[in-house]
Amino acid sequence: MNSTIDTIVFDVGNVLLDWDPRHLYRQLIENEAEMETFLSEICTPQWNVEQDRGRSWKTATELLIASFPDQADLITAFDERWEETVAGPIQGSVDILRSLSRAGIPLYAITNFSAEKFPLVETRFDFFELFLDTVVSGEEGTVKPLPKIFEIFCERNDRRPQQCLFIDDSALNVEGARTVGMATHHFTNPDRLRADLRNRGFPLA
Repeated sequence: MNSTIDTIVFDVGNVLLDWDPRHLYRQLIENEAEMETFLSEICTPQWNVEQDRGRSWKTATELLIASFPDQADLITAFDERWEETVAGPIQGSVDILRSLSRAGIPLYAITNFSAEKFPLVETRFDFFELFLDTVVSGEEGTVKPLPKIFEIFCERNDRRPQQCLFIDDSALNVEGARTVGMATHHFTNPDRLRADLRNRGFPLA
């Protein structure tokens, strides 16, 4: 194993969990183009990230409904049926996580996640027990890729950036981690992640 990198830090959404609001909205909006318009113009990624930053879902939905009253039911569904946006685990990644845990590698997570919604997945998926600590953006009031969330992680867990490998599906978040001094892996699929970890000397079958 790389003599300086001894800690692995995972993102959660779309690395370990298959999260996509389309999993929910395909049930609610029959026309695919209309669904994409709704998710790009009403319940947008920019709107959602404010919940990841700490805004309450009650405030978030009220703000949107005030602007789009005719879409109230669809907007409210994002909050009330949020669990249906998570299809399940990305099993190949979870298998890697479990292998690393069995090998005794220190494992952590930094995730952009609403503080209200995170407990729903933490109790639903037992792999969260493998992390020594999970830094949740909504609890900290800051999000990836901003340096602050990586600094919070390092300070709270007595880690130096240079000893950490950070894994995320977002290129922006990967760049944010690289900026503070972490090694990075831009996640696209479990097979590529496993190959990269092996090349770095981590013990994986």
